Amino acid sequence: QVQLVESGGGLVQTGGSLRLSCVLSGGTFSRYAMGWFLQAPGKERQFVAAISWSDSITYYGDSVKGRFTISRDNAKNTVYLQMNSLKPEDAAVYYCAARGPPYNGRVYYLSARDYDYWGQGTQVTVSS
Repeated sequence: QVQLVESGGGLVQTGGSLRLSCVLSGGTFSRYAMGWFLQAPGKERQFVAAISWSDSITYYGDSVKGRFTISRDNAKNTVYLQMNSLKPEDAAVYYCAARGPPYNGRVYYLSARDYDYWGQGTQVTVSS
């Protein structure tokens, strides 16, 4: 059974940085496309960033382009989200997600519905 565990959330001032980590266990990490989503109170889960299962091709939501970086380390079964220049509107619970085969001809996924597994989430709070 695949499990995802996020860490790295916390309280940061506006303009600060955080690095989130998500470790996958119970599966072959290199076969999973990974994604990060956020969910603020009372709002739907929102796409943040995705990385492909091969070649580490990345894609970002418009609100985080140029500020956030998604990366993966297959040797550590870990996907990262480096968040810089944080804004109060970035505050949310951040979830990592994994999508395994079949890939249906795609290398990364932008919709929450396309993912098979989810972590429990990690809280990010940004003070103004």
